[in-house]
Amino acid sequence: MRVSGKGSWWGLAGGVLVVVIALFLQPEPLQVETAVVKRASLVVTVDGDGVTRVRERFLVAAPVGGRVERLPLQEGDAVRKGEVLAKVTPPELNSREFAEARALMQSSEAELDASRALKEKSAVELEQARTAYARYRGLMQQGAVSRERYDEAKHRRDVAERQYEAAAKQVAVSRYLYEARVAVVDRTVSRTPFEVVAPADGFVLDIPEKSERVVAAGTPLMEIGDPGRMEVVADLLSTDAVRVRTGMRVLVEAWGGPSSLEGVVDRVEPAAFTKISALGIEEQRVNVIASLQDHADGLGDRYRVEVSVILWEGDDVLQVSRSCLFRGEDGWSVFAVRNGRAVIVPVDVGRMGEFTVELLGGIAEGELVVRHPSNDLEDGMRVTLGDG
Repeated sequence: MRVSGKGSWWGLAGGVLVVVIALFLQPEPLQVETAVVKRASLVVTVDGDGVTRVRERFLVAAPVGGRVERLPLQEGDAVRKGEVLAKVTPPELNSREFAEARALMQSSEAELDASRALKEKSAVELEQARTAYARYRGLMQQGAVSRERYDEAKHRRDVAERQYEAAAKQVAVSRYLYEARVAVVDRTVSRTPFEVVAPADGFVLDIPEKSERVVAAGTPLMEIGDPGRMEVVADLLSTDAVRVRTGMRVLVEAWGGPSSLEGVVDRVEPAAFTKISALGIEEQRVNVIASLQDHADGLGDRYRVEVSVILWEGDDVLQVSRSCLFRGEDGWSVFAVRNGRAVIVPVDVGRMGEFTVELLGGIAEGELVVRHPSNDLEDGMRVTLGDG
């Protein structure tokens, strides 16, 4: 059967019309932002707010009740160990007060003995830590132990040295208090002003009241410490604090300086406390204390900072932006852009950083994936690339 040329023309025109209508009715491609799956360094942190504080602070209190003379010092003044900070003139003692003063003297003597015993214990622990550090240093030079074991031994030595220094200063504080209470018992000096001296070198941090007044024994007169030896206290959620370990690196930011400060976790307090968040939610928080390794000019006591504890860090890690992930039927998935279409690809994820996540499998390096996939995006849908 022969088909006329006119019939062939009408058939071709009908086919073209069907194609044009199909193209006209096909939905427009969805514009999406994309990110590249790449290899780079990845840092996993726990972040929180914190405050600075002087590592070793001393609360100087009135050793006896009486009239304290006006304090001549100002906050920020430097003081030397043994320098007179205040003078307290006690009243006459009656028999009851004398008995109390004698009891306080005996209590101070016991405290002095206890602080001396603690100092001796700290000296033994310091000697053991130094011996262990020297042994691990030799073993590391021979390649017999890992760098991590050597760093742990070094950190234990540093902590033991700080504990010994604190114990030695506590002995000095206890001795001064004991000597002051011995003087109270001596009736011959009952009306002689007691000189309150500085237990250590440092700076005046706080003076609650400078005016002359009558105070009871134990009334705080001032706080002293060395702002050059600072530590940071960060309160972290208890679910985050359980992952923090002694010796982990710490970055201190938003303190007012041009760069971050380095620190090391000294300890994680064993007990949590309840804190009300800005949204009125009760949270269990744990204090994490870190010592600062860098000196920061102008950073003082009780300054606000932001703290990041580095839980893990690695180089050459396959990763992608966290904004690309979404929950699929069988776990985490991404929309990969392949041949102009968005295709759902399940992926295996590892450690999660603040902005990126480690990819363990499911997608290759260099692939494009959709950032912030919307609810309008479906598997196999045509897409066009926007900015990003």
